[in-house]
Amino acid sequence: MPITLSTPLAIYSIPVVWLTTFYPMKMKVRLMDQTIGYNKVQPRANTQKIGKDAGTSPEVANRVARMEGAHLNGNEILPLWIGAVALGNHARLSNKAVNIASIAFITLRVLYNYVYINGTTTNQAHLRTLIWLSSVAVPMTLIIQSANTVRQLGLLPIF
Repeated sequence: MPITLSTPLAIYSIPVVWLTTFYPMKMKVRLMDQTIGYNKVQPRANTQKIGKDAGTSPEVANRVARMEGAHLNGNEILPLWIGAVALGNHARLSNKAVNIASIAFITLRVLYNYVYINGTTTNQAHLRTLIWLSSVAVPMTLIIQSANTVRQLGLLPIF
């Protein structure tokens, strides 16, 4: 069976989005290993530790903090995406619509991480915010479309 936009693929986007939340952390661990060493015993203290290390440049410490911020933001938005995909499937939205939303969301999240990790200016921070708002709009749109469809078709809620 050929894979097209009409193939039900959106559920596969969930692990892909999960990966987008963890690659900034992987990059952070690698960078810290190259500088002061990553403390696996107390991992949540690493960002503070590198920020206080006199031998680490402020640029590196700030980059590590941005990597952690991108990771945390990904963890914060992941449940919203999972809910949107689940509701879209429950409401029987078209596979094509949910697949396009999945592609858009993944693309925006990768772009968001790139701008977050590499951005060092106020204008880049504004761009990051715009990308974030756009990425949040994708699952919110799916949720609203799902709610409208469930209401119109009289489907039972999944909760």
